[in-house]
Amino acid sequence: MKILVLADEESRYLWDFFEKKKLDGIDLILSCGDLAPQYLSFLATYAKCPVLYIHGNHDACYKETPPEGCISIDDKVYEYNGIRILGLGGSRCYNYGEYQYTEEQMQKRYKKLKSKIRRKKGIDILLTHSPAYKINDSDDLPHTGFKCFIDIMEEQQPKYFIHGHVHINYGRDFKRESEYKNTKIINAYERYVIEL
Repeated sequence: MKILVLADEESRYLWDFFEKKKLDGIDLILSCGDLAPQYLSFLATYAKCPVLYIHGNHDACYKETPPEGCISIDDKVYEYNGIRILGLGGSRCYNYGEYQYTEEQMQKRYKKLKSKIRRKKGIDILLTHSPAYKINDSDDLPHTGFKCFIDIMEEQQPKYFIHGHVHINYGRDFKRESEYKNTKIINAYERYVIEL
């Protein structure tokens, strides 16, 4: 299965210079948040596959203008063609905005989903906005990752952990791919394609 992952910045390659054939062969689109709802709606119009999303810390506008034709999997275990995806959007709480959480709040969100994960016999993809603590995150509060994402990787051993929130243009040591034990970690900033 070929999966297009997106986060944080609308891809000019896909939006400004769009050609339908650029989505050929894509079996699923996953958004890690902080993208214009119009952009996701645009992709849903032309893609021959579902567009699933979780919320980023800048997605408060989704309440008034949700991405049309797309499916929110925030706080859900969603299965598509046998691929089980756990969606946990949002970032660390830094100014009490929408989709911002403390470590304890994020842990509670995960605990509420554990029975669903057990019923599905695990997960294949952990889809979040923020990275995990000390894995591709940063020292400033808004970009500090969540410790419970490490717990999820250790307990559930997903094949992929896909996140956004840390941009390539921040001047940090940006990593597109890394690993934690048996989980491949992908920063979905702008766009990237994985195969599962």
